[in-house]
Amino acid sequence: MTRDVVIIGAGQAGGRAAEALRKVGFDAPVFLVGEEDRPPYERPPLSKSVLTGKSDAGAAALFGPEFYDENRIELVIGTRVTRIDPAARKVELAGRAALSYGHLLICTGGRVRELDFADRRLSGLHYLRTAADAEALRDSMARAGRMVVVGGGFLGLEVAASARAFGIEVTVIEGAPHLLDRVLPPAIAERIAALHVRQGVTLRLGCPVVGIRAEGGAVTSVETADGRSVPADVVVVAAGIVPNVELAADAGLQIGNGVVVDEFCRTAAPGILAAGDVANHPNALLGRRLRLESWQNAQNQAIAAAKTIGGQGAPYAEIPWFWSDQYDMNIQVVSVPPATDATVLRGDPESGHFTCLSLFEGAVVGATAFNMGKEVRAARMLIEHRLHVAPAELADTSVRLRDIAEKHLAAVPADRASEMIR
Repeated sequence: MTRDVVIIGAGQAGGRAAEALRKVGFDAPVFLVGEEDRPPYERPPLSKSVLTGKSDAGAAALFGPEFYDENRIELVIGTRVTRIDPAARKVELAGRAALSYGHLLICTGGRVRELDFADRRLSGLHYLRTAADAEALRDSMARAGRMVVVGGGFLGLEVAASARAFGIEVTVIEGAPHLLDRVLPPAIAERIAALHVRQGVTLRLGCPVVGIRAEGGAVTSVETADGRSVPADVVVVAAGIVPNVELAADAGLQIGNGVVVDEFCRTAAPGILAAGDVANHPNALLGRRLRLESWQNAQNQAIAAAKTIGGQGAPYAEIPWFWSDQYDMNIQVVSVPPATDATVLRGDPESGHFTCLSLFEGAVVGATAFNMGKEVRAARMLIEHRLHVAPAELADTSVRLRDIAEKHLAAVPADRASEMIR
């Protein structure tokens, strides 16, 4: 049987997996297949430096062109995978001969969630997922006076911040009652909402978009459920992504909010693994399954999958971490707790440097650091070990958060600490 590895998806997860295979000493052929016509690149700069013109999309490439030859990785880009045949261990490609595999790694990521009532061909209507999307949006922004962003998640808010840097009038419309509804408690989300309002962004929350009007093939306004019309030269839809599970589903793999994998990134089908935005994995640290759409997970889960293929596998579980740059604020979110019942403010929000800690039943379960990246590692320690700390102690900025975490961790009996980590 071939020992070749075929990786479907030449994004960040696929690229990092290919790199990691060589680092763990895997010597068999590696094929990295991607539908885009560009080598693997990182997506975070697309909504920030690429939109503002501080860098071009090429600067986001994971590796230089020599990397693939030097590491004997066959990069097959601009090519669509049409079928996975688990019985024959083959991957069929459009316009190319099929590839046989010993191991197959699915890193197909996701695609933008589109508005079903809007014609994507309308001039001025944009989605942002690829480098080409970012370049097209940047060109439109250069001629725009008014922008509507549909969706109040990190991507939408980063686009709003980038647009304000050009003086564009921006309205963010979010159907949920507060911004960042999937990742932050309302009390913390309100801090980010206030940041955007101070920068001149108009927020329309709890009001779904129901239509987009156009004249002469170009967008003119966005219609909301309350009957209002918001004028726009540019509309950016940032309504999340849909995991690309179709290939896996057609191959008979288990699907449930993504491709279902175990703690080693393996599906139930022999030799087939999945990683990145498309993978639904068990997280022992959080005690539940989840599918993550983040830079951290795309990279680290892909590396974990490569180690499994290379015979050096270990259970993959990390505390989720997200980051976002908006205006002069660096925002870092640690964990996505299913529930919180208290919030502790550490520092003065007026200073622009503070941390919000989320608690549930006395334990720290989440944190959001505003220009306080130095506290992120300590917050992760508190969350990972499910430490109970009095709110007054957490709020005391005269003591480093790391010292607080280490103090409480040291007080936990060794057997209890081991149980918490499991």
